Amino acid sequence: MLKILLERARQGHRTMRWPDGPPPPLPERFRGAPVVDASACVEGCRACVEACPTDAITLEPAPRVDLGRCLFCPDCVEACPSGAITHDRGFSLATRTRADLVVGGADGGPAAKAKALDTEARRLFGRSLKLRQVSAGGCNGCEADTNVLGTVGWDLGRFGVQFVASPRHADGLLVTGPVSRNMEGALRKTWEAIPAPKLVIAVGACAISGGPFMGHPEVLGGVEAGLGPTLGGVPVDLFVPGCPPHPLTILDGLLRLLGRIEG
Repeated sequence: MLKILLERARQGHRTMRWPDGPPPPLPERFRGAPVVDASACVEGCRACVEACPTDAITLEPAPRVDLGRCLFCPDCVEACPSGAITHDRGFSLATRTRADLVVGGADGGPAAKAKALDTEARRLFGRSLKLRQVSAGGCNGCEADTNVLGTVGWDLGRFGVQFVASPRHADGLLVTGPVSRNMEGALRKTWEAIPAPKLVIAVGACAISGGPFMGHPEVLGGVEAGLGPTLGGVPVDLFVPGCPPHPLTILDGLLRLLGRIEG
């Protein structure tokens, strides 16, 4: 025990200072949202559309990218003959609505950043938010990056946000994975066990749209498609795109939802 305490003292403060200070440095391989320069597109070219494995890109009436489907892979960038598609370095990608994940178009605008919950919801959840995390058929990529938030470097608990073992102790449901048919019942029962009022957070392309598994007969295609029809519609309060989303993207979305970050 003494050796552990001495080593901890030697290492000093390890928790990142963001959002009160600068964010931690992102690795060189980090890819933010794809950005399409419509002025550089070659007329009649559909190379990016044909290269996209999840049909996230549309060209009519203007180039658009659906971040809810996007895997943030470089296939479209590599396929574009004119270099019209690039990835930015932004990590703030979470939105409150599914429609806000569709970026580009005539105005070429980025995704609208997630807005905070209403005043009453922030009063209930702003200082203490307990989440039950369910992997509904995920590959463990989003699950791993969600778990990272509990480590000493991130310390999600300092914001009053914690993951709990029982849905009856939870304020909301955080879902990863495309909602396979084998997980449909478990996910529904978990949702029903969480006392109202409650939140739903979809993390990753799979939980938002089905990701690379969309259209498979054994996959329902995300939280809204998986829970909505059986429960009469389940509104998702936060969409966090990515495959998987960076832990900083997940944390940024959660803090914006709770009104801890603005602008």
